[in-house]
Amino acid sequence: MELMTVATIAAFAPLLGAVLAGLLGGKLGRAFAHTVTIAAVAVSFAASLVLLKEVASGHSFSGELYTWLAGQGWSIHVGFLVDRLTAVMMVVVTFVSLMVHVYTIGYMADDPGYQRFFAYISLFTFSMLMLVMADNFLQLFFGWEAVGLVSYLLIGFWFKRPTAIYANLKAFLVNRVGDFGFLLGIGFVFAYFGTLQYADVFAKAPTLAHTGIALIPGESWELMTIICVCLFVGAMGKSAQFPLHVWLPDSMEGPTPISALIHAATMVTAGIFMVARMSPLFELSPAALSFVVVIGAITAFFMALVAIVQHDIKRVVAYSTLSQLGYMTMALGAAAYPVAIFHLMTHAFFKAVLFLGAGSVIIAMHHEQDMRRMGGLRKYMPITYATVLIGAIANAGLPPFSGFFSKESIIEALRLSQTPGAGFAYWLALAGVFVGAFYSFRLVFFAFHGKERFGGHGGHGHGDHGHDDHGHAPHESPWVVTLPLVLLAIPSVAIGWWAIQPMLFGGWFGQAIAPTQTMAEMAKGFHGAGAMVLHAFGTLPFWLAVGGAALAGYLYLLRPDLPAAIKAKSGVLATILERKYGFDDFNDWFFAGGARALGGGLWKWGDRTFIDGIMVNGTAKLVGWLAGIARRLQSGYVYHYAFTMIIGVFALLTLWYSRI
Repeated sequence: MELMTVATIAAFAPLLGAVLAGLLGGKLGRAFAHTVTIAAVAVSFAASLVLLKEVASGHSFSGELYTWLAGQGWSIHVGFLVDRLTAVMMVVVTFVSLMVHVYTIGYMADDPGYQRFFAYISLFTFSMLMLVMADNFLQLFFGWEAVGLVSYLLIGFWFKRPTAIYANLKAFLVNRVGDFGFLLGIGFVFAYFGTLQYADVFAKAPTLAHTGIALIPGESWELMTIICVCLFVGAMGKSAQFPLHVWLPDSMEGPTPISALIHAATMVTAGIFMVARMSPLFELSPAALSFVVVIGAITAFFMALVAIVQHDIKRVVAYSTLSQLGYMTMALGAAAYPVAIFHLMTHAFFKAVLFLGAGSVIIAMHHEQDMRRMGGLRKYMPITYATVLIGAIANAGLPPFSGFFSKESIIEALRLSQTPGAGFAYWLALAGVFVGAFYSFRLVFFAFHGKERFGGHGGHGHGDHGHDDHGHAPHESPWVVTLPLVLLAIPSVAIGWWAIQPMLFGGWFGQAIAPTQTMAEMAKGFHGAGAMVLHAFGTLPFWLAVGGAALAGYLYLLRPDLPAAIKAKSGVLATILERKYGFDDFNDWFFAGGARALGGGLWKWGDRTFIDGIMVNGTAKLVGWLAGIARRLQSGYVYHYAFTMIIGVFALLTLWYSRI
């Protein structure tokens, strides 16, 4: 079978599953909906594995399906670029999506929108595949907007809940801000390169590296910097980077399976992938890289701090995602693009474990999400506990789990990078290691250890479905929930050992990612995965991670009374973190409030005063006034009309002779 055929099957199989589940699921039942979508994603995963095997053998290809638009000297077509970067992303996306599909059978068993949900998540998978497989900017933008659209549908899946409506609208609007910048970047590319094909743009980029453009009269800006910054603004929206991060925590209003899919393998990773794909452009703009690394550092550290004060189990994991995305962004800014993709891959597995594990806990707690009403769950849910513990260790970056290899590589890349701002990012990354380990183990100790705090007192509508705690003892979730947890926990443990050497130092990505000096420097100090683990025990990041885990153990196992006391004495600091630095308050006051005030002003002064008062009613009054005057002139007496004619002729002759 030709590779283009395999790629087409991989891309469109989830779309077929979504269409069948959406159109026929209501008539043919739930079993049909989940069977057809799971089968479709499984086919896509199998095809992705075939493509991965082929590209590993050196058979990368770019092919055209059909031409969509053509002009003089240019054309835009739908096609696929399948190289080693694409193949890795395809395998990660389809595998995580397949696990989420299976998990959904158990999690959404009682939901009336069962078939609709399966149609949505399958469509989500298709959208992400179109994004990563694109060989041109326009197709990339199609996938980019498609994942945004489907995320809107999924975050607001329970559309009768006001909080869900608010959350999906927030996600939609914030992403539109980023997408505007992204579209501007694509526009600049087409205007100056004359093409939207990746290969042509990358080949021509060095010749335009020092081209200046005057956006402001008298001020010259480097074209490549403008393009890269605009593209990255799009990534800031999709990958939830400061200050466009505010939508991601609220996306928890969607069902837990989609939280896992959004945060692990789709949507939020789109921005990271896009910057890595555009690495030949970013390498030509040190200013853009500096901007990227600083934004990533701010996101990684300050969002991690917010995670330590969250009590909703899903929101802890959500802020963890924000922090980890910041680490990926720092790697991009440090010109360590393979490291960013490596962390994207390892993060996809352990973050999916954490989210799905949180969902398993929510099921057991009768849809309670507040960790203050949990505790002692490990003896009731041993499989969930073991997998969540694995995910927490990987998230904390402790050896020898997969997260250690990728996070340690990011910190090393920042240390060696020549990008301006990398030093600042390095110290924030180190601080983030301590905080990340603390919130990771805080979740484990708070929810699974210590005193049992449920006992019939939970459930106040905090959960996905708003159900009350039934007072039943928690129990392990069914196999359709635990099996994906186990299968995702395996790569969370092992994939770092296997993948670090070929992906970072073995030339795996080849020409798919631009070679950089940072990666060359990192290669000099790498002597194998085993040596990296042994060396870690003498490094600062390791002991910072251990310190964070130990502090969490002390506060939530040995002295559970202390967190409340510390919070009481923290004063304004705790308030700042609980209010998430005031971003939501500011956005609600300035942007939402400003929009409402503008709308009210336009209604009051524009519509009511100007249009209704002046244009409509004013015109009517003017016509009435003129009609009143006209009525007096139209008296019906002949001598009045004759007098008017004489005056008119006199005025006309006077005007005429005055011009001569």
